[in-house]
Amino acid sequence: MQSLEAELEEARALDTDDLADAVESIGFECTRCGACCKGEDEDDHTATVFPDEVRDLEASDEYDGDYDWRDVARPMPYGLSATDDGDLEGETFEWALQTDDCGDCTFYEEDESGTGACVAHDDRPLICRTYPFSVALAGTSQPMGEAVDEEGVVRAHECEGLGRDISRADAEDLARALKERAVRELEEAIAVRDEYAPAEPDPGEVVVHDSEGAKRIDGTPLEE
Repeated sequence: MQSLEAELEEARALDTDDLADAVESIGFECTRCGACCKGEDEDDHTATVFPDEVRDLEASDEYDGDYDWRDVARPMPYGLSATDDGDLEGETFEWALQTDDCGDCTFYEEDESGTGACVAHDDRPLICRTYPFSVALAGTSQPMGEAVDEEGVVRAHECEGLGRDISRADAEDLARALKERAVRELEEAIAVRDEYAPAEPDPGEVVVHDSEGAKRIDGTPLEE
């Protein structure tokens, strides 16, 4: 098994032309069905968001500063337990995009015809920019289930838009984002590993470990 550092070097060496060839071979066009943005309950939609991506969404001019950390992100639910009141407690790693009461991404909206759209489209995180594709490296994530198609190191996940024609320019944009995401995920994993120290949260408290250290659910450092 390779170290995370070795995987990171492999990610940095990815050829974007090869990735674009793979994306073009598989084919993709977003149909705006919204399936990748929706969930049946809160735990179903767990799109990973990096700390700097949370801050970018907070600071976006589009929202006029109306969002704070908890509007954008929530603790990744894996590893947390429920209290008697139904709240979560414990320690977890990384952040997921915030969801609404239906379990859908909080940035997802549908018009009267049922066509979906991301209201944060210009600032959407890398995992959203690259869906339904991922790169098959050991330290990178494979979103929303097993791959349904593959070409080289590129994996395609369940999506009704797969198999459709894609322009070379769009394939190259996706390829660049895929490489950036693969590198960022491994950099994040290494930093989380290096920064981690057991936090021993109080009852009813959640502590999130990310690349910047241990944080409260509002994104502030635990030691403050």
